[in-house]
Amino acid sequence: MTEALLETRGLVKRYGPHTVLNGIDLHIAPGQMTCLVGASGSGKSTLLKCLNLLEPIDDGQILLGEEDISEPGRDPQPLRQRIGMVFQSYNLFPHMTALENALLAPRRVHRKPRTEFLPAIEALFERFGLSAHMHHYPDQLSGGQQQRVAIVRALAMKPQVMLFDEITSALDPELVGEVLDVLRQLRAEGMTMILATHEMAFARELADTICFLDGGRVIEQAPPAAFFTAPEHARTRAFLARVL
Repeated sequence: MTEALLETRGLVKRYGPHTVLNGIDLHIAPGQMTCLVGASGSGKSTLLKCLNLLEPIDDGQILLGEEDISEPGRDPQPLRQRIGMVFQSYNLFPHMTALENALLAPRRVHRKPRTEFLPAIEALFERFGLSAHMHHYPDQLSGGQQQRVAIVRALAMKPQVMLFDEITSALDPELVGEVLDVLRQLRAEGMTMILATHEMAFARELADTICFLDGGRVIEQAPPAAFFTAPEHARTRAFLARVL
């Protein structure tokens, strides 16, 4: 097995008496795209938040390379620079232009003038078809453009891993494609990614591994060909019968 870039071992997350994640084991190789699928409430978003250290875990480990990043008391901020995350909502600052939104975190973290970061960030806007919109404010952008700006903002920190939490769910159907095209490009460039998604056709096309979550557990992990054509578990088959 290829050495993992990101790994969870027996990850458990509880909210009071309710166990949301119950012994999650993931092995994410460098350059791999892993899609998390499952019904709402199955634990996909909570898992991503745990991986980004937005939620503390109750048991188990999260390893980035060989480093246990889930140890209690660790400062999460340096680790979040290495694990970027994009949410359903764009969370752009409305009083800042798209470019200013993307420059904010690198400047605050590294305490250098904007000229240090401007060429690389402008190149990101160019890559994702946003050059003409860099100086627009969020309310001047479509939902798809705002979500692409959010992706640029996360990539501006040069993360090792990117997490995406249902990033097309708030978009009108005609805007979904332009955001998925960004993910296709990142996939081609070898970015390590974990996506919670309902876009089954996209997962089937590009994922290396699909993980089906149900009740806070990973019920099945498989490459797309096996997952969609020959799922092993009855629960997986029932889920696919509803969503395909």
